[in-house]
Amino acid sequence: MHLRQPIVVVLGHVDHGKTSLLDKMRGTLVAAREAGGITQHIGASLFPLDAIVSTCRALLGEVKVQLKVPGLLFVDTPGHAAFANLRKRGGSIADLAILVVDVTKGIQEQTLESLELLRTRKTPFVVAANKIDLIPGWKSVEYEPFPKAFQRQSQAVKDDLEQRLYMMVGELAGLGFRADVYTKITSFATTLAIVPVSAKSGEGIPDLLLVLLGLAQVFMKEQLTVREDVPAEGVVLEITEEEGLGTTVNAIIYDGKLKVGDRIALLGPDGAFTTKVKAILMPKPLDEMRDPRDRFKPVELVVAAAGLKVVAEGLDRAYPGSPIYVVGQSEGETLERITKEVGEFRLFTDRVGVVLKADTLGSLEAAVNFLHERGVQIRVADIGEISKRDIVEAEVVRIKDELSGVILAFNVKVDPVLEREANSKGIRVFKSNVLFRLVEDYISWVREEKERRETTQFESLTRPGKIRILPGYVFRRSNPAIVGVEVLGGKIRPKCSLMNSEGKHIGSISQIQDKGQSIPEAMVGMSVAISMREPTVGRHVREGEVLYTVIPENEARLLFKSFANRLTEDERAVLEEIAQIIRKNNPLWAR
Repeated sequence: MHLRQPIVVVLGHVDHGKTSLLDKMRGTLVAAREAGGITQHIGASLFPLDAIVSTCRALLGEVKVQLKVPGLLFVDTPGHAAFANLRKRGGSIADLAILVVDVTKGIQEQTLESLELLRTRKTPFVVAANKIDLIPGWKSVEYEPFPKAFQRQSQAVKDDLEQRLYMMVGELAGLGFRADVYTKITSFATTLAIVPVSAKSGEGIPDLLLVLLGLAQVFMKEQLTVREDVPAEGVVLEITEEEGLGTTVNAIIYDGKLKVGDRIALLGPDGAFTTKVKAILMPKPLDEMRDPRDRFKPVELVVAAAGLKVVAEGLDRAYPGSPIYVVGQSEGETLERITKEVGEFRLFTDRVGVVLKADTLGSLEAAVNFLHERGVQIRVADIGEISKRDIVEAEVVRIKDELSGVILAFNVKVDPVLEREANSKGIRVFKSNVLFRLVEDYISWVREEKERRETTQFESLTRPGKIRILPGYVFRRSNPAIVGVEVLGGKIRPKCSLMNSEGKHIGSISQIQDKGQSIPEAMVGMSVAISMREPTVGRHVREGEVLYTVIPENEARLLFKSFANRLTEDERAVLEEIAQIIRKNNPLWAR
């Protein structure tokens, strides 16, 4: 048994400096090569403890704590795809994460998505508040620790940075994270550390490395303990084509050992399958990588944690994000384990729900969780580009529920021909490489569509209205009767029928006029002229009489139960009066 390096992944919004930060950290440690510099892995870089301590000691003084973690294994491919693929059942292979936030811009769209992923996977993380060098008036000293760098600034610069950090703390609190600048934290177990850094000048990078090492050392001893004699467990980061080798997989091994000749199990479109490891490749040391003809060196075995390239037959069938397990005594058990592990989010059901397509297993899992948390039902969740079958599935759903008969494409190419075919069948295709945006776009559309449909339905209903025939304003007694009225409550429109206070039908409004002009409706407080073909004033209706609109029972029921909140206060009062009049003869009316 030994302690392995914590696997660290870098996340954050586009252009907030993820790659620059990794490059600067790598540069820091390459500069300290005499202490045992950086080792290149596939898709990862190993930062040895000696190099980290050497770099940090020169800037922060002697490290007092006894460090036992052998270093940090940084996943080189920053971003959501890498983190999403670093998945295992019930969590993440990434032990730690750095969430990079531009201190001048604060939390943005992909930051929210990163936070959601970190929360779902329960991954401990540190916030790197990057670009402190962009604070107006900031004076940089390369690789200086943050407390020293902060002290040398003018009061105006200090106040500016503190204000921005305070706002970041507030934004994180609003999202459910208790956070503070790392120098003010007494308990790292309960408070999220914010480390101000500059990926450009390297200020704060020693602080960031030491905070990561400290978290790993104090909180992760158990999960970092690996046994060298157990079969390897890992995950596919990406599938790559290599000249002379064919399809290979770049993978991270997080437990056990992998050797040439092992049979490994992976997942593909047709389910779990096994293949034999022909070769394991690692990059040559950094100083030898200038020769592009021979970038890799073969090794016989690797022990966790490591980034490596596997050569084997049939790897073109593997999914990015697939688990990799060395097959033990029972091949069937291993295959069943993989199938169970991904069966929770790779879905093919008969339920009414959306069709979801994603680029990798990890992305798919994140998207399924994201949708379920927001109460969105899923019919199909699978990997790969949109196919004709997906359109058929969405079409079947659309017959039952138009708002669920859609396709969500996360990080996958959408063939314009297929998209046009889907659109011609009334199926919307939502696409984005930002999960948060994709789901929000769909949910907003559903909300707007429901609102539009409700409004259309509400506008088609007969509205409650109450009028009084004004004495002295009978312009014509019959054929048609034309009278002046005051609208006492609600509203009236042409074609709506009127009844008296006994519930007896008087006639229908043919036209409403205001100052000689026809108008589509009259609201409470207005005095207008109305014409009615059926009644004769003096026989069927009298001056000063109060009349009400006649509302069909099914429409009244909808107004009471579904649209009461859309009615004005006076409309609700008139509706109650109308109900009381009719319920004298029909007690169950519109109940």
